[in-house]
Amino acid sequence: MLLFRPLRRKRPAISTCARPHAIGSITFSVSMTSRPSRIWPLFAVNFFMADMQSGIGPFVGVFLQERGWATGLIGTALTIGNVAGMLVTTPIGGFIDSSRNKRLWVVIPGIFVVLASAIILISQNFRAVTFSQVAQSLASAAIVPAVTGITLGIAKQKGFNALNGRNQAFNHAGNMVGAALSGYLGYKFGYVAVFVLAAVFGAIAIACVLMIPAKAIDDRQARGSKEDESKNPPDAMSVLLKHKPLLVLALALAIFHLGNAAIVPLYGLAAVAEGQANGPSFVATTVVIAQGVMVVTSLVAMQAAGKRNYWPVILASFMFLPVRGVLAFFVTGWWGVVPMQVLDGIGTGLQTVAVPGMVARSLDGTGRINLGQGAVITVQGVGASLSPALGGWIAQWIGYGPTFLLLGGFGLASTALWLAFGAHVKKY
Repeated sequence: MLLFRPLRRKRPAISTCARPHAIGSITFSVSMTSRPSRIWPLFAVNFFMADMQSGIGPFVGVFLQERGWATGLIGTALTIGNVAGMLVTTPIGGFIDSSRNKRLWVVIPGIFVVLASAIILISQNFRAVTFSQVAQSLASAAIVPAVTGITLGIAKQKGFNALNGRNQAFNHAGNMVGAALSGYLGYKFGYVAVFVLAAVFGAIAIACVLMIPAKAIDDRQARGSKEDESKNPPDAMSVLLKHKPLLVLALALAIFHLGNAAIVPLYGLAAVAEGQANGPSFVATTVVIAQGVMVVTSLVAMQAAGKRNYWPVILASFMFLPVRGVLAFFVTGWWGVVPMQVLDGIGTGLQTVAVPGMVARSLDGTGRINLGQGAVITVQGVGASLSPALGGWIAQWIGYGPTFLLLGGFGLASTALWLAFGAHVKKY
């Protein structure tokens, strides 16, 4: 059972009686006054921040393709944005560790999402589109370590796994609802409605995070510190460069995302290029199916990690990429949407719970958990940022089918690395 204790405030004594509230299979014992002000606003942030992470990204490719862009140029614009986000993610994690206002690091990404949506609607020249993708990537870079820190600050290390699992379920549900709305609005009103919806989700996420009381977030717990950092500040470079589990995890994820990040956009481009699907509705359908599966998978991953550890959960996630590559090679269009996206949902759903959980567990006591989260996101972002350009140019040269097989092969490489260095990561 997770226990969230009321904060100690200097005020007249009141009853601190609490009543249990069942959410899923875990019972939260929360004071009647703190529960709505801490837990549900956090869940709401995770729901509406879905478009702050992916935002207009899944729709940008087909949006630009319909306006005459070649796949190589589309991939290049997306890659530039991803690289910008990759470069700032680790420093942002460090800033979040030292910040006394964790909520601010959700507000800023929300503003960037609104800007990204507005810019791409105003102009579709290369500079404007690239700037839009940079703004979107900066938002994505900050939001995950920020919400991780807020979750740790509320639940503490002991309760992080369960609360993070539910965070991810709400996040995937938000992605699913957002994609469904985007598909419908895009079909009825065009891409303008899709980008406006992303901006609205960003604005609502800002409002939700401000509903979480600042005093409900324990800053020391949020960064995983057990000591007074003013007397014994942790060495950031030592954490990043000498922590073997962190290095193995980051490298395995980078290899995985080098193949994984391009498959869904290319799959959509292949179907639309062959005239098998309407752009907005096809992209939305792929996202809805995957995110629906992720809702369930994140809860399963939470339970599995609670009983054992995160190592086998991450191992399983790597194994689904090769299968998806083979499936995408043989089947394109609507026939392959359901099985390929179910597999994507399982693999990604496992990682969304296991990766931040493993980082938080392995770095507990260092005071650098959010820095570590940012570093892992940065390194895996190397793979994800290169993937659209790699996949886009290869598809332009040799076709979509062989490209899917090549991208799927990166999952085998991640699996081999994870098994080879299992001694360093199995205990987490």
